[in-house]
Amino acid sequence: MNTVAIHTATIELYKLLKLAGLSASGGDAKMAVAAGQVKVNGETETRKRKQISPGDVVEVDGQSWQVVAEDRAF
Repeated sequence: MNTVAIHTATIELYKLLKLAGLSASGGDAKMAVAAGQVKVNGETETRKRKQISPGDVVEVDGQSWQVVAEDRAF
């Protein structure tokens, strides 16, 4: 399973897809979500602005990504 780190408490689903490189653009990410091609924690998710938190697992095209909090320690 892959991981993607976020530096905020939550992130909108379509932004996460773009951040993780799973979509070329925000528009592509929104279309993938609307088409039912994205799962969050095993459930198909069609809300592009769903808030995703560390610990959530997002799946696209059979690839799974676990969201983790970015380590901001210096």
